[in-house]
Amino acid sequence: MFKKAYKEQHIPFRTLFKDGDFATKLAFVVMGAANLANRQFVKGLLFLAAEVGFLAWFVGNGIHALAMLQTLGTKKQGLVYSADLGIDVLQKGDNSMLLLLFGISALLVCIVIIILYIVNLKSARHIYELKQAGDPVPTLKQDLNSLVNERFHMTLMTIPLLGVLFFTILPLLYMVSIAFTNYDHTHLPPKNLFTWVGLKNFSNVITGDMASTFFPVLSWTLIWAIFATITCFFFGIILALLINTKGIRFKKMWRTIFVVTIAVPQFVSLLTMHNLLNDAGPINAILKNMGLITQSIPFLTDPTLAKISIIMVNMWIGIPTTMLISTGIIQNLDQEQIEAARIDGANKFQIFRAITFPQILFVMMPALIQQFIGNINNFNVIYLLTGGGPSNSNYYGAGSTDLLVTWLYNLTVNTMDYNLASVIGILIFILSAVFSLWAYTRTNSYKEA
Repeated sequence: MFKKAYKEQHIPFRTLFKDGDFATKLAFVVMGAANLANRQFVKGLLFLAAEVGFLAWFVGNGIHALAMLQTLGTKKQGLVYSADLGIDVLQKGDNSMLLLLFGISALLVCIVIIILYIVNLKSARHIYELKQAGDPVPTLKQDLNSLVNERFHMTLMTIPLLGVLFFTILPLLYMVSIAFTNYDHTHLPPKNLFTWVGLKNFSNVITGDMASTFFPVLSWTLIWAIFATITCFFFGIILALLINTKGIRFKKMWRTIFVVTIAVPQFVSLLTMHNLLNDAGPINAILKNMGLITQSIPFLTDPTLAKISIIMVNMWIGIPTTMLISTGIIQNLDQEQIEAARIDGANKFQIFRAITFPQILFVMMPALIQQFIGNINNFNVIYLLTGGGPSNSNYYGAGSTDLLVTWLYNLTVNTMDYNLASVIGILIFILSAVFSLWAYTRTNSYKEA
């Protein structure tokens, strides 16, 4: 059977249209024409049905959806006087939120039909090339066999790709689009319309009124992510070294005790710590009864103490995970290398600095980067421990311990400023993506891969 060699160039579509027969040329206008003319009826009918269905939808709904995407609605909901009834009646208006969603969906449908159109042309070109080579056109049975053999990966990927398109890409595009509108608490549909405002929201967050909240919250987010990552990493390594030290008895028992914090759901631990550290919680009550304090220590209500408390509680949750990973690495270190270092006169600290730590860092660096990004987006610790508090009158919709991700949540749920929340979400993504790529490409794990 005629097959093109790997990376061999096919004839251009312009040449195909110029030299092809009538059915091949017709395929440029009527999808599936070349297949139908060459007795590939099922494939041809599927192409034709897709084109007819698209044209029917495009004329009936698509044109309107794309047109309304430009304005996001022009008819506002409100009371209008009715001459027939002699009273004001509620007039239904445009829903900007739905118009934006339908418009983006229409764009995706158009992209899908364009891809199908190209597939149709490639199928027509394949038939033309087979006929030029004197090879038979594959039958339906041969095409089906191809889909479950050499093109089986394409068959398996079809449904997941459609799912990604409409359940991941569509919501993502919708969220990103909101960042370029004035969809906030004063423009809530369906009562009110919102419109496109370009980069105004980004300017507002970076250099405008929201900058006085954005940059302090960004600074605390980075400080939190750095300390949360470093403390769990280093103390986890130290704990692993202590447990694996020669002469320590009941090593399995000690590991099990610390692993219990991983087995307990994180939200249970955080809510428990929230109750313990409360102004009226057990810790303050015990300290008062012992006469050590006269007033409750504001572990969660003082801005500085609350931040320190968050980092300390996170250590309790995160250290055991690092301890387990480090234990596996330590137990697989080259003991001959370590013994040679001892013979050469190296002490334990020198062995740790020159042999143990570099190998732990080599293995864990990608996970460390991932952990740092995870801490930037660590919603649970902040929300369940302090709720973003204590409140800060200098911030808009954020508390003293709010991260960017919890501020985004507040902007969405509490203040209903969806445009600002969308901007924050985009900035978090840019920050995370840029740092991840920059850091990972500089690790020895990546360079030696």
